[in-house]
Amino acid sequence: MGKTPPKAKKPKDRTAQMSFLEHLEELRWRIIKGLAGVGIGVIVAFYFSDFLIDEVMLGPTQSDFFMYELLRVDAIDLTLQSRRLPGQFFTYWGTLFVMGFIIGSPIFIYQMWCFIAPALESTEKVKTYISAVFISFFFLLGVSFGYLILTPFAMQFFTQFEISQVIRNDFDINEYFSSLTMWTISCGIVFQIPVISYSLSRIGLMTPEFLRKYRRHAIVLCLLISAFLTPPDPVSQILIGVPLVVLYEFSIFISKVAVRVREKDLKKSLSIPED
Repeated sequence: MGKTPPKAKKPKDRTAQMSFLEHLEELRWRIIKGLAGVGIGVIVAFYFSDFLIDEVMLGPTQSDFFMYELLRVDAIDLTLQSRRLPGQFFTYWGTLFVMGFIIGSPIFIYQMWCFIAPALESTEKVKTYISAVFISFFFLLGVSFGYLILTPFAMQFFTQFEISQVIRNDFDINEYFSSLTMWTISCGIVFQIPVISYSLSRIGLMTPEFLRKYRRHAIVLCLLISAFLTPPDPVSQILIGVPLVVLYEFSIFISKVAVRVREKDLKKSLSIPED
């Protein structure tokens, strides 16, 4: 009788054998590569700077901004001033860097996820690509929501709000840029709720049962976040609060999927005999 062929050994994960300093070196290179992607985005933004400044950054200041008509907002023009000597200079380069970060964010997110992924799931490149696309999609979706939905309502609220007719609303260009950046980037970060749910569920720190149990608390938290990000306008707060609640409900489904994948991976690992 022939000998039974030896069972194939499970390939060892290289990241599990790395020392602390090697992990730091890996992180350093991932950050450098991610920032290189952002740098490419800044170059693209610089090439299209006229369009990005006039149509994107300053678009919501004009009453004919296309979203005002779609959202049925009775808009007026917003008057901007530069009250500091380098005000327009900082706004110009700040816009290019923010736009460059948004354009290059998929590359930056992919590099960061390549560093984090081995601790959560398989190191297969296909899964890493899919996860990076998933994260980038929700970030860009949040940025788009903040710019196209939240910004028009918030901008017109502050533009038309007055305590006396003798006071004219002329806004500083730097304050306008800071507010626009905060609204858009904050929405991009907040829209990462499903990603956080998936990551924590993959490592066993979160379950769909936990999310369902604290659903009421989460709804209150969503309303508080919407109140923080928006002006004291009920319409704007509802426009932010409702999508956050929908994202939370979607996170419950994502957590359920992640728990199933984790249990499947655990069963597969336990079925492999030790050497």
